Amino acid sequence: MNRRRFLAALGITSALAGCLGDDPPVAGDGDGSEPVETTTTGARGGSQPTSAGGFDLPIPEDELRRGAPKDAIPAITAPVYSDDWSGFDEVNVELEDSFEVVGVELDGIARAYPLAILNWHEIVNDTFDGRPVVVTYCPLCGSAVVADRLVQGEPTYFGVSGFLWMSDLVMYDDRTNSLWSQVLATAIRGELTGDTLSLLPATITTWGEWKASHPDTGVLVPPPVSGTIRGRQTRRYEVNPYTSYQQSRQIGIFNDEADDRMHPKTSVVGVTADGVARAYPFDSVSSAGVVNDDVGTLPVVVAATADGTLAAYVRRVDGNTVEFERDGDVLVAEGSQWDIVTGRAIDGPHEGTVLTRANDRSPMFWFAWADFNPGTEIYGE
Repeated sequence: MNRRRFLAALGITSALAGCLGDDPPVAGDGDGSEPVETTTTGARGGSQPTSAGGFDLPIPEDELRRGAPKDAIPAITAPVYSDDWSGFDEVNVELEDSFEVVGVELDGIARAYPLAILNWHEIVNDTFDGRPVVVTYCPLCGSAVVADRLVQGEPTYFGVSGFLWMSDLVMYDDRTNSLWSQVLATAIRGELTGDTLSLLPATITTWGEWKASHPDTGVLVPPPVSGTIRGRQTRRYEVNPYTSYQQSRQIGIFNDEADDRMHPKTSVVGVTADGVARAYPFDSVSSAGVVNDDVGTLPVVVAATADGTLAAYVRRVDGNTVEFERDGDVLVAEGSQWDIVTGRAIDGPHEGTVLTRANDRSPMFWFAWADFNPGTEIYGE
């Protein structure tokens, strides 16, 4: 069953294998006792706390919780792409259409990042036609965030710090060693506290749906073909170490509290505008077929595919707000059919026009959306 469908309750034991890393720390990785950088001077030129997403910064050090040694989850720094995974002697896993991927289309280049890899590595430092990009995924929150990987205007590499904040991946940059919240895409401690990465559109879908919409796409090949921050590494990519966690009510690895209005692992796509935050659960959207809504003054359309892709777009075409209908696997408006995965018109007078995404972060687990958006509304309630 697709990860974003409602799952029955199980335990968390197997999830810890990925979250904690399956290798011992190596020299320079740290053992969890290294001090956390606390200065807030530097890029911001002052020492006063800032804020991001309603959170005061820098966050207190005691809110960071160590889940693994630094770099025990080795970020990918030398990604390799291919049409599929066949032809690589080092890869013993068949890439199946049902595999979920983070899909990114940028500067005319389409790439897919399978969660089978991201569950074990969490960060891919990439380049699109010379443009430095970081692709991140937090298995505990089910959240994908893609951004320009620039720090103070210069390219940087991001790694997995081993810390968690609000059960979310905390990254570090190799220029200043500042700590960054993945969901906020913001430095929460260190020299760059308050600096924010520029987000880029991305989606979570299946490999089958992504390649159907992007026939020229490349797909990330697992290490050791792709290189990591710790050199040649490999993992059991045929195994999802978070299966039990995704099926449980467990929040993070420390069983934190959660907004109990929905099962914590319900997949939602969240939209914010004009001070309003609203979550659209997969099941509600799937049942409706298509949702035409307004978040504040922002008109949105939300839909889901049969394979579980959940997408939200601004429902404006040529500057006009339109109502979408559902016709089988596509949306229909203004005489054109629109692909749900890409938001692109595939025929008619608007062929080639691409809708603007209404969400700047991927769908994620309900508990994570609610934690980072307290007071959020739920569509249909």
